[in-house]
Amino acid sequence: MSVEEKLKTLYQLQAALSAIDEKRALRGELPLEVQDLEDEIEGLTTRVEKIKTDISEFQAAITQKKGEIADAEASVARYKAQLDEVKNNREYDTLSKEIEFQTLEIELCNKKIREANTRISEKQNELAANEEVIKEREGDLEVKRNELDEIMAETRAEEDKLKEKVKDLESKIESRLLTSFKRIRKNARNGLGIVYVQRDACGGCFNKIPPQRQLDIKMHKKIIVCEYCGRIMIDPELAGVKIDKTTGEEKKTRKRAIRKSASSKKTTDANDME
Repeated sequence: MSVEEKLKTLYQLQAALSAIDEKRALRGELPLEVQDLEDEIEGLTTRVEKIKTDISEFQAAITQKKGEIADAEASVARYKAQLDEVKNNREYDTLSKEIEFQTLEIELCNKKIREANTRISEKQNELAANEEVIKEREGDLEVKRNELDEIMAETRAEEDKLKEKVKDLESKIESRLLTSFKRIRKNARNGLGIVYVQRDACGGCFNKIPPQRQLDIKMHKKIIVCEYCGRIMIDPELAGVKIDKTTGEEKKTRKRAIRKSASSKKTTDANDME
């Protein structure tokens, strides 16, 4: 491909990519909003599962403590029965201490059960609140998804055609030039990697281009980039863009007219003074 053909192909590629960007811009922030809602629901679901696990652990602890209470009560009953058969004070004191110890264990277990029940109640309230939030977010997500699907359905066919065109154009451009173009386009604020000269200035950053450099751009001998923004430059005619030169001429004519009026006014004022 000649330099002229490369520039033409690059400009066509830029036009197709800009059209795709416009289609995507119609979606606005919807894709991000949908993604945020999905992430939030996922986080809330994880939290709900953790709360359920905590409740199960507290319930298991209560079951365990109830078992320990039953064992302790059985021990107390056994020790009390043995008190009737003691033969000396030492045995009596030992059994009394065991009964006291098991009684304290029962009280401690009951305390742990009360604490666990309180925590279960708190966790259940937290679980209900999170499940309510999930329900609300799922409703919002459904609305956003439907809205996004409607927009995508309208633009999908055109976007697919543009993507095919982009793929075809990219296959015609040498890999090194294509990589440079994509890098320039990625770093550009408006997504333009190649621009044409507008009113003696770069169409991307609007800095003035020297006449000699403009002449080089029109010659199509080599690929020239803007020395300020790094975008690839193309001649408007090669890009198929018609520049309305009459606008510039009108402005110049208007300026000359203003100057002429100012000169006439000065002459009139001088005559008046005389």
